Amino acid sequence: MDRLTRNFRRGNEIMTNIGFIGLGTMGRPMAGHLLAAGHRVFLHDVAPVAPELIAAGGIPCRSGKQVAEEADAVIIMVPDTPHVEAVLFGKDGVASGISKGKVVVDMSSISPLATKEFAKKIEALGADYLDAPVSGGEVGARTASLTIMVGGPERAFGTMRPIFDKMGKNVTHVGANGDGQTTKVANQIIVALTIEAVSEALLFASRAGADPALVRKALMGGFASSRILEVHGERMVKRNFDPGFRIELHQKDLNLALEGARALGLSLPSTAVAQQLFSSCTAHGGKAWDHSAMVRALELMAGHEIATA
Repeated sequence: MDRLTRNFRRGNEIMTNIGFIGLGTMGRPMAGHLLAAGHRVFLHDVAPVAPELIAAGGIPCRSGKQVAEEADAVIIMVPDTPHVEAVLFGKDGVASGISKGKVVVDMSSISPLATKEFAKKIEALGADYLDAPVSGGEVGARTASLTIMVGGPERAFGTMRPIFDKMGKNVTHVGANGDGQTTKVANQIIVALTIEAVSEALLFASRAGADPALVRKALMGGFASSRILEVHGERMVKRNFDPGFRIELHQKDLNLALEGARALGLSLPSTAVAQQLFSSCTAHGGKAWDHSAMVRALELMAGHEIATA
């Protein structure tokens, strides 16, 4: 039995030492759940570690290398592929402090192809690597209800499953390294296209003279019902575009989809349209809007807003 597995024994009150790198909108509450569960959590970020995490028992570290030296499992939650690469292989990065038997878990949403290369490099150092991107946004991070899609070795998934369960409710091992990221890209395609569909439907209803709030309520009881109609449809009607998940991040995910499609010789026409609508929002100063604000691009073309604040 390896050290990480042994540390899950609760009879002797032995808790796993976990590293967490990237303490932004998503990472901060996720790390908080691990602290609340009683784990020793070693923390590192480009910004000073939030005081509430330190007050909860979090241990600040000066580098990814120090986190990797102290922790049995290192979790990474940063915005994009270059950030993950820098955390892993940059100066004083995780790779310079990792050792045999440990686990590196990337919960960011990044390139599946790059993920496979990162996994090979980490495994060459004797550690396991999991890609475990999440869906659920800031709300899911705060309520520990994230969907977690995991790619990598079955043994490492089994070891980390109790940790994932502290941060999410729907945890699935989907295959080998890179498959978690591929699943997340597929998720983001579906989310973007459903936001677009809800936007068009409510815009049509409003322009035709119907009350979009009542239309949404009626549709929630039928086959068109969805979580996006429920949550983002309400955002559209109430004009609440404060970010739960920023447009610029969804653009990044759709770029991964379109780049992957080119490499595979696929056409994803609706995904490309959704990306252009996000680009229109960005051109109007909306890169930090919530992704439900895609509706504003359609409203600009129509010269009509579905509701007023």
